[in-house]
Amino acid sequence: MSDLKIYNTLAREKQPFSPIEPGKVRMYVCGMTVYDYCHLGHGRVMVVFDMVQRWLRQSGFEVTYVRNITDIDDKIIKRAVENGETISQLTTRFIQAMDEDAAALGVQKPDLEPRATAFVPQMLGLIDKLERNGLAYQASDGDVNYSVRDFAGYGKLSGKSLDDLRAGERVDVNLGKRDPLDFVLWKASKQAEPDEVKWDSRWGQGRPGWHIECSAMAEHLLGEQFDIHGGGQDLQFPHHENEIAQSEGAHGHQFVNYWMHNGFIRIDNEKMSKSLGNFFTIRDVLKNYDPEVVRFFILRAHYRSQLNYADAHLDDAKHALTRLYTALKEVAADGLALDWSETHAARFAEAMNDDFNTPIAISALFDLANEVNKTKSPILARQLLGLAGVIGLLGRHPEDFLKGRVAGGDDGVAQAGLSEQDIQLKIAARLAAKNAKDFSAADKIRAELLADGVLLEDKPGGQTEWRRA
Repeated sequence: MSDLKIYNTLAREKQPFSPIEPGKVRMYVCGMTVYDYCHLGHGRVMVVFDMVQRWLRQSGFEVTYVRNITDIDDKIIKRAVENGETISQLTTRFIQAMDEDAAALGVQKPDLEPRATAFVPQMLGLIDKLERNGLAYQASDGDVNYSVRDFAGYGKLSGKSLDDLRAGERVDVNLGKRDPLDFVLWKASKQAEPDEVKWDSRWGQGRPGWHIECSAMAEHLLGEQFDIHGGGQDLQFPHHENEIAQSEGAHGHQFVNYWMHNGFIRIDNEKMSKSLGNFFTIRDVLKNYDPEVVRFFILRAHYRSQLNYADAHLDDAKHALTRLYTALKEVAADGLALDWSETHAARFAEAMNDDFNTPIAISALFDLANEVNKTKSPILARQLLGLAGVIGLLGRHPEDFLKGRVAGGDDGVAQAGLSEQDIQLKIAARLAAKNAKDFSAADKIRAELLADGVLLEDKPGGQTEWRRA
């Protein structure tokens, strides 16, 4: 347990991981705002912190993993009104879609998945405490705001100074605020807004600001101070900075010990985001790529690095994952428990303990696959299968992956392209052509299959095997 080091954004360095309570880890990750389908950037957050919690559990920690759902927000209200549906109808639909996307990517459900709308009383209690501490005030427009300049530690997570922050860069200029940098804790209701986004409070009817939601949910479920808080790099400022200001301003002590942020997914050197309109939804990507290929694509980059999205990179990930599955297709694992003293396993563990260095850990998997191919060792096949399983890879039968079968599909239905029945008919026709010495026809069938993304491999004894290209 003591070997793990985590890059702590707050400290700007890797630090040995030491949980508040020995043997137990409390981790909170900012989840999705559910007004649309998740894009691949959201997928990266889900996969990265799924990998983190898996490794923590593998390392012997008892983990409480919380990933929230933001189900009240300006964008949600706007989209529901545009669609002519209720807030709950919209959010229920997209929560289900998010769950489907996460499951496809092999993401395990968090231990707790709080929805913001269920924690409004806790948010009001936290705002009340901030007001009593002189850090919150009600403005002339009815909003309750946080007084940023009255919190001495503001900017310590992002490294931004108050003097460097100018009005309009991250907040709309609001004449009701004492300072343009102040952010909203409680938004006064507008008459045109749906009744389901109006809660009673001693400041009048309104709804919570985005930042107070996470502070309240995290505190209620994990305590006033906990071990790890994670999310995308874009949340470091202002969201996480504001969480610190709220929680530490309310309680007077440290909020989180280790802050983790994963890097952006980029397209043409720009961050993938809905606001830029350059995003790919997870389900759109899964129309062309096996979900495990997408998971592998995400994990073979270090979580803190920028990840460039392109079809060529996903194609390369598919070919690489195919190499691992091909090794396991040829040799059955012996079924025994992982041996962590074995050379490749020790290297894998060392990489994972070095700030979850999945690229190095995955390189150990490829070295193992090469050894399996050379030695046909069931022991090494077991090591490959077991180590990959630790980070949620190679969990299917090799034949299912290589033949492009959809997890949970009917009778091995292919993800795309020719059906297995069509392929077998073409293989039979090719065999008949070969037996008739019509090698030109046989070659033509092989070429047609290749054009449809099917590779043939002739085995000794006249048997032909196939896989998706």
